[in-house]
Amino acid sequence: MSNSIDRLKHLKELLFIEREEDYYQYKEQFLRASIEQRKKNGVTWFPIQILSDELGYADYVHIEVERTNQLDTPYRFSAGKNVSLFSNKNPDEQLEITGTIKQSGKNKMKIILHTDELPDWCYDGRLGINIQFDDNSYIEMQKALDEVIGARNNRVAELREIIEGNEVPTFEKIDDSIVVPQLNISQNKAVRHILSANDIAVVHGPPGTGKTTTIVQAIRLVLQTEKQVLVCAPTNTAVDLLTEKLIEQGVNVLRVGHPARVSEDLLKTTIDGQIQTHINYKDIKSLRKTAEEYFKMASKFKRTFGKEDAKQRALFYSEARNCIKESRLLEDYIVDSLFENAQVICCTPVTSTNKALVKKKFETLFFDEASQALEAISWIPLLKCKRVIFSGDHFQLPPVVKSVKAKQEGLDKTMLDSCIKHDTISSLLTRQYRMHQHIMAFSNAYFYNNELEADATVKDTLLSLNEHIDILHVPIELIDTAGCSFDESQNPETLSLSNKGEADLLFKHLDLLLQQYNFAGETQKIDVGIISPYKEQIELLKEKLVDFDYSAYQVNELDVKTIDGFQGEERDVIYISLVRSNLNSEIGFLSDIRRMNVALTRAKKKLVVIMDTATIGNHPFYKSFIEYCEKNNFYKSAWEYSYEA
Repeated sequence: MSNSIDRLKHLKELLFIEREEDYYQYKEQFLRASIEQRKKNGVTWFPIQILSDELGYADYVHIEVERTNQLDTPYRFSAGKNVSLFSNKNPDEQLEITGTIKQSGKNKMKIILHTDELPDWCYDGRLGINIQFDDNSYIEMQKALDEVIGARNNRVAELREIIEGNEVPTFEKIDDSIVVPQLNISQNKAVRHILSANDIAVVHGPPGTGKTTTIVQAIRLVLQTEKQVLVCAPTNTAVDLLTEKLIEQGVNVLRVGHPARVSEDLLKTTIDGQIQTHINYKDIKSLRKTAEEYFKMASKFKRTFGKEDAKQRALFYSEARNCIKESRLLEDYIVDSLFENAQVICCTPVTSTNKALVKKKFETLFFDEASQALEAISWIPLLKCKRVIFSGDHFQLPPVVKSVKAKQEGLDKTMLDSCIKHDTISSLLTRQYRMHQHIMAFSNAYFYNNELEADATVKDTLLSLNEHIDILHVPIELIDTAGCSFDESQNPETLSLSNKGEADLLFKHLDLLLQQYNFAGETQKIDVGIISPYKEQIELLKEKLVDFDYSAYQVNELDVKTIDGFQGEERDVIYISLVRSNLNSEIGFLSDIRRMNVALTRAKKKLVVIMDTATIGNHPFYKSFIEYCEKNNFYKSAWEYSYEA
C-alpha cells in the first residue's frame, strides 16, 4: 500500500508542477504583456463591439461580439473557454464581467455571460475580451488525489490498489446467452465482459470499431439492474456524442454542464433546459416577475423618507426576497427530481462535482475516451462509484501535458494505461467500419498486432472503381517532397512551423483529385478533411482554402483542423501535411506516434500524406510507413506531379 500512496503523492507534486507551468504560460501570454502583445498572442480581442444581446438559457445574458481590427489573425479562443468582457475606458477603474464562449468564428464570438443583466458600462465603448486562467480543474484534481491518498479500508482504497496492480480485479462468470443483435461478435464479447466485471473493465476500441455503439448498448443493459449510471468523458464533444446516442436508444439522460459547453441540439437535455420545459417553470417565472416588481416599487422611495415610507419600502423588499426564496425552493425541487429520475447522468469529470451530485453514489461509472484523461481527473467521478468501465484506445491521443518535467516523470500516464496491463481486464473490438483495408493495414500492423479486420461494407471502398484513374482508385498516396526545397519556416512570435511548398502542393493535388472525380462522373458528394500537426500550417492552409473555389465540384464539406480537432471524426478524403523539412532531421512532436495514429485513421476512402522523407524518414515509425507505402505502390514523388521546386 505504501508504494501506491507514495506514487500518488508524487503524482500530486507533478500536478502542482503542471499547474505552475500552465499559469506561467498564461502569464507570459497575457498578464505580463501589453494589450497589443496580447492581441498578437491571440489571448485578447480589443476593441470589440457587441452586435446583439439577449436573455437565454438559465437566465444568462447571451452576447455576440465582433473584433474591429487585426481581422483574421490567429487566436486562442475556443468554445467552452472562460473569458472576461472588460472596459478600457477608464484605466483607473477595473470593469469586467466573466463568461464562457459558446461559439467562436473568424472575427465573431458568441459568449454566455455569468449574469442576467448587461452592466451599464457595456454601452460606453472601448470593450475587449480576455482569456481567463481556469484553476478549477486543478483544485478538483488535487482534492480528489487527497481523498484517494487518505482512503483506508473502503471501496476507494480497494480500487486504488487494483489500479496500482497490487490487487487483481475480479469477474463473475460470463453469461454467453447475452447477445445484442445489432452488435458484432467482438462487440458482444465486450458487453458480456462489462456485465461480468466487479471492479474494473476496459473496452479497447481502435479507430472505427464502434466503441461508442458498444458502450451505449452496455449502458442500456446495465440499467436493467441498476437505477442510475454515471457517464463521463474528458471532453464536452465526447460527452455530447454519448448523450445523443443514449437518447436515440430511449434512455432518460440528464446532461450536466454549462450551457456554453453543451451542443446546441442537446440544450434541452441539460438541467437548465429541462427546468424550462418543466410543468412548474411557469410558477418560477411568475414568482421572479413579482419579485422584480416589488424591487422596482421599493426603489421608487428616495433615500430621505419618513417612518411610514421606510416601513413600506422594507415591506416591498421583504416580499421580493420571499418571492425569490420561493422560486429558488421550487427550482431546487425540480433539480432534485431531475437528478432522481434520470437513468444516466452525463458530464465531464470536473462537472461531476456539481452541487446536486455531491452526496450521490453510483454503482457504475462509464468513462469514455479514457486515453485522453489524466489519472487525477479520472479519480474525480470514480470517487462516487463502486466500479468503473473504461473505454478508449491507448494508441490514440494522450492527455495534454504542458510541463516537460511533469511529462517526463509520468503525469501523462493514464488509468487506462495502468489498467490495460492486467491480463483479464481488457476486451478488444476487432471489426472496423470506417476505412478501406489498406488505409487500416499500417496502423493495424504497427499498433494492433494485425487483430483488426475491415468490415465487408468498407474494406474495398474507393473514390472510384475506374482502374484507369489512379488518383481515385488508389486508397493511399505518400507524396515525397524530398529534394523539392520545400523548407519549413518558423513564426518568430508563435514559434509554430509552416511549409508553403507543402500547402501549395496539397491544394494543387486536391484540385486535380476533384477534377478527376467530376470527370469520372461520380455524383455522390464527398467530405474532405485537411490535417496538419502545426497550428501555423493550419492558418496557412485556411488562408489558401479561402481562395480555393470548390463550388463546381462534388464536395459536401471541406475543412482544415489540427489532429486533435479531428479526433473521433472521419472524412471520405484526408490530406495530411507533416510540414517538417530541414537538414538536421528534426521532427519535434511528430515523434508522438499516437497522435499520428489518429491522423492516419480518419480517412474512409482516400488518404494523402505529404512529407519530406529525407527529414522524417529516420524515425522508426515513419520509416515503417514509408516502407509500407513503397511495398504497396502507394509511394510517389512530388516531381511526378510536375511541380517545380
